[in-house]
Amino acid sequence: MLKPSNNKLIEILLSNKKLLIFIILMSVFRSAVADWYSVPTGSMQPTIQVGDRIVVNKMAYDLRLPFTDITLLALNTPRRGEIVVFESKAADLRLIKRIVGLPGDVVAMNNEVIEINGLALSYSPSSKSTLSADSASVTVTIEKLANIKHQINIDNTASNRLSSFGPITVPAGHYLVLGDNRRHSADSRVYGFVPHKELRGKATAVAFSVDYNNFYLPRAKRFFKDIYGI
Repeated sequence: MLKPSNNKLIEILLSNKKLLIFIILMSVFRSAVADWYSVPTGSMQPTIQVGDRIVVNKMAYDLRLPFTDITLLALNTPRRGEIVVFESKAADLRLIKRIVGLPGDVVAMNNEVIEINGLALSYSPSSKSTLSADSASVTVTIEKLANIKHQINIDNTASNRLSSFGPITVPAGHYLVLGDNRRHSADSRVYGFVPHKELRGKATAVAFSVDYNNFYLPRAKRFFKDIYGI
């Protein structure tokens, strides 16, 4: 025989079953299909700004069992230039960076210029102003990675100790990732290669953005902004 307290709990659950079903389905959706993440640092400037809420497609590469890291089905593999969110065991943080090197690639960087398999990437000056490039000390350059053109920041006043490396070979099942704010990003140059199992999805767009330095007011120009367009 159920106690009165248990009867009351069941009544509450039954009277709110639609809400409970919605919460469960939304939780499953955010766990396995799509979600958004806030960006607390400027390591991906100028592409992604501090305060952006980034939409992430969690089914871009793998179908996972909801609320777990168990992969049910491999759907795709990352491509050079794509921005990914991953749970870095090495950094003990959730990070967002750009895929530069794929498994088997030989990657080097010489004074900010990336070479992949012996071929240097294409670079050109950027005429667009950005939220991060408000000083003459910051050089904004357009980098072409595969078929994706994107802007990168080079802060000429910051240390250049990570501006050159390699050549190094990306091991099987791993990726080399970099932040677009090259001298202000802790990425594969610090934490090493990213295992595929740590990937949580592909970043696709800015859902909305708030300005932490202006009373958390929304940035109107960044609503639903494509992060793959210059």
